[in-house]
Amino acid sequence: MEQIEIFEIPSPCKGICQVNNRGYCKGCYRSREERFEWNNLNNEQKRKVISLCQQRYKRYLQRKLKSERMDDQSGENFKFDI
Repeated sequence: MEQIEIFEIPSPCKGICQVNNRGYCKGCYRSREERFEWNNLNNEQKRKVISLCQQRYKRYLQRKLKSERMDDQSGENFKFDI
């Protein structure tokens, strides 16, 4: 879905609109309140929300990478005798 560029700072919405287990959108990483209040925020507040979303996404990637490493390490412990 393409957004109309009528706002100075466009919404970070990716059109996914599903919530993760922490309550953040899986597409843009905004909270429910941040999504609902977006059009009422001034530009400084919008920049802050975008910064928070970027931090949340980085934390998500770090957790995912850590989980994948742990999965890989646990798989290395299995030895199959053939």
